[in-house]
Amino acid sequence: MPDGPRCRINEPCTVTESGQPDTILRALPKAELHLHLEGSIRPGTAVELAARHGAKFTPEEVTARYSYSNFAGFLDTFKWVTSFLRDPEDYVLITKNLAAELVRQNVVYAEVTVSAGVMLRRMQNVEANFAAIRETAESAPFSRLRIAWIFDAVRQFGPDAAMETARWAARLRGSGVVAFGMGGDELSHPTVNFRPAFDFARSEGLHTVCHAGEIGGPESVREAIALLGAERIGHGIAVMRDPELAKSLAARRIVLENCLSSNLATGALAKQTGNPNASLADHPLPKFLEQGLSVTLSTDDPALFHTDLCAEYSHAASLGLSDQQLLRLAGESFAAAFLPPVEKRELLSRFQDAAKSAGLL
Repeated sequence: MPDGPRCRINEPCTVTESGQPDTILRALPKAELHLHLEGSIRPGTAVELAARHGAKFTPEEVTARYSYSNFAGFLDTFKWVTSFLRDPEDYVLITKNLAAELVRQNVVYAEVTVSAGVMLRRMQNVEANFAAIRETAESAPFSRLRIAWIFDAVRQFGPDAAMETARWAARLRGSGVVAFGMGGDELSHPTVNFRPAFDFARSEGLHTVCHAGEIGGPESVREAIALLGAERIGHGIAVMRDPELAKSLAARRIVLENCLSSNLATGALAKQTGNPNASLADHPLPKFLEQGLSVTLSTDDPALFHTDLCAEYSHAASLGLSDQQLLRLAGESFAAAFLPPVEKRELLSRFQDAAKSAGLL
C-alpha cells in the first residue's frame, strides 16, 4: 500500500485534484464501476481535441460549457464534447488521460463505459476505436490498473440502434467487453422496447446494466430489472421515493451505482426530491445504506461534473457516513464487479488487507 497521511476516513487529509478535502481512502486500493470514458474529457483535453479538428476554444470556454441547469443541458454538452472524438487517435488521448487519473487515485480496477452507440450513430469504426482504447489502457504505464469495458447504447437513439450496440458488445466480448448497458434520456422510449437487445446481450454471455431512476421514477427502476434483467442500476436515486422497492432491492442484492456530484449537477436530485434548491445534503445515499441496500460510489462523468473518485468519497463523508459505512461503500465496488469469483475475492482481500494496515478494520 502506498504511503499516505494517517487520519480517520471522515477527516480531511489533503486536497483532491477537484479541490475537495481528501480522505484516507486515497491510500487504499479502490474500484470504480460507473464511469464513462467520454465523460472524463477535462477542459484542457477538450481544447486539444477541438484543435485537432479545426475548432478553437479556451479552457475557460470549455469550463463554462461544463455547467448545466437540467439533464437536457448535460446531454447537450455531452453531445458537444464527444463531437471532437472522430478517430482512434482521439480515443487514445482520452484513454491515456483517464487511466493516468485513475492510477493517481490508486484505483486498481475499473469498469469503464464506452459510448459505442454514439460511435455507431456517427458511422465510426467501432472495432478500430476500441482496439486503440484497449491497447492504450493495457500499456505499461498503467500496469497497476485493470479495466473491463461496458458498451453503452443511447436510449434516445431507439431500440434498433440499441440492438446494433449489443451486437458489437457481443462481437468484442473476447477483447474485454464484459457488459452491455443503456444510458441517455430514460424518458425517451418505453423500457419494454429494449428487451430484445438486452435478451440478446445476455444470450451472448454479457452482463447487463441500465441507467434508471436518475430522472425517471421508481417504476423506471422496476422496469429495468423486470423487463431488461439489469444486474446493476445506474444511479437509481428514485428508489428514495418507494420504500417497498428499496426492500426488494436490498433482499435481492441488486446494486445501485450512486454518483453524488452527477445527481446534483444534472438536476436529477432536484427532480427526485421535488426541491429545485436541493443540495448534496438531500442525497439518499445515507438512507440507502441504512435500508441495507447494496450501493457503490462512482463519478459517472468526472470531468463534466468537476470531480474525481476521492472527491466523491469526501462528499459521502460530509453526509455523515461513519468510517465503517465508507469502507462498506468502497468494498461494495469490488463485490459488485463483473469479475470471476476468484479474481473478485482476491481484489477484495487486497482492499481489506490495506484497510487493516491503515487501522480501519
